[in-house]
Amino acid sequence: MPVAQVLRYPHPLLKRRCRPLELPTERELAERVARDVVDTMRAQPGCVGLAAPQLGELVRLVAIDVTGHRKARSCRGLVVLVNPELVRAEGDELGREGCLSIPDLTANVRRATIVAVEAVTPEGEPVSFEADAFEARVIQHELDHLEGVLFLDRVASRQDLFRRQTYR
Repeated sequence: MPVAQVLRYPHPLLKRRCRPLELPTERELAERVARDVVDTMRAQPGCVGLAAPQLGELVRLVAIDVTGHRKARSCRGLVVLVNPELVRAEGDELGREGCLSIPDLTANVRRATIVAVEAVTPEGEPVSFEADAFEARVIQHELDHLEGVLFLDRVASRQDLFRRQTYR
């Protein structure tokens, strides 16, 4: 599949709440969107997560993979979650976040440090797990996209907002 174009803020679809996927009825749609999200995520250097609405698909599906990231402690490898729900969140930490949909900025965002997630795979198999540290942050960031929430919406003050540094 060709890599999809990632929508950029202020595209209006980024601020919309996504609908649940009805499995098994929409299994083909879930599998197609999952392929698109994973292929697009893998084509972006340093990308650790992507949500379906970033590709213009207003369905509740995200892909996450923090493998090899220096900040990762827990790591489940590539995980594609359909209709994910955060069932527990503990701790509290301020950390820097960026987003492919807001490529020129990063910001300090307060997030839980441990999360528990329940979802299904695109094939309809149930999945549940815990994540901590960076992987927990990525999960929360991607699940926010499903609610039409961007990391900019979680910035406490302008002092927590930064121009993204470019490295040559």
